Amino acid sequence: MTRTDTRVGPVEARPTLGRARPFWTSRRRDQLTGYLFVAPQLLGSAVFVILPLILVVWYSLHEWNVLAGTFDFVGTDNYKAVAEDPNLGAVLRATGLFSIGLVVLNLGLALLLAVLLNQKLRGTIVFRTLFFSPVVVSLVAWTIVWGFLLQDNGGVNGLLDRIGVDGPNWLRGEGTAMLSVIVVQVFKNVGLNMVLFLAALQGVPAELYEAAEVDGASRMRQFWRITVPLISPTILLTSIITVVGSLQVFAQIAVLTQGGPGTSTTVLVYYLYQQAFQFHHFGYGATLSILLFVIVLALTVLQWQMRKRWVFHES
Repeated sequence: MTRTDTRVGPVEARPTLGRARPFWTSRRRDQLTGYLFVAPQLLGSAVFVILPLILVVWYSLHEWNVLAGTFDFVGTDNYKAVAEDPNLGAVLRATGLFSIGLVVLNLGLALLLAVLLNQKLRGTIVFRTLFFSPVVVSLVAWTIVWGFLLQDNGGVNGLLDRIGVDGPNWLRGEGTAMLSVIVVQVFKNVGLNMVLFLAALQGVPAELYEAAEVDGASRMRQFWRITVPLISPTILLTSIITVVGSLQVFAQIAVLTQGGPGTSTTVLVYYLYQQAFQFHHFGYGATLSILLFVIVLALTVLQWQMRKRWVFHES
């Protein structure tokens, strides 16, 4: 009887049939889908952000006279002109004053309104709508209306006259023009920060306030020790948004004061507009825009780095 050997030896590899691996694998299809989803954003950023930045740097190295049709390379002459500009100090002073006033009043008023509207009172929905409605109003329309109200014979002085107060010419006075522009801008955008603060306040656990009351902490102490630390991420967000927005203000200045009286309300963006589009110094205007970009970038990075010192949960 023949004995059959049942031991299993090493399996010999079968020869490949020469079939190529399919190109459209599941992984590549997923990658393509992801790229297609982000392509509009990447294309928009390249066309409307990166390319304009490159062109601005290129224009800043030239003197472009549209009327004469010349486009001459001047190197760093525009940058030297910025450093030697006698009006730049006053422009930066006005820009800083506007930004500080706007940030302090906007954030302070927005936080105050948010705390009041966070109370369990009747009619809070109506007041939220009332304070937020200016945010969705057209900026130019809002500014034009306030321009009429702040005229010498406008509505504001009409109300003051009823109580026996002789109001100033708000938009033409050295001391009142900047204040008027700041107040108009605060009333326009305070509702946005108010809604952000209100959402943050509603996320603070009520148990913390109850425990603080048991320990005998006053309302003010609760606010500084519980509320402010827990909403500090929102404070950081609103401060960055408000600072960047304050450095880019243009329509309010153009409609209300045109940079006057003198240069008291000539902020950097409006001065850039004057140089580029009124005086046709496009190369110099491009250089000023680079200065504005550097200022905005520096302040944003500074605020972001300082978050580790005062923002809750940041290390």
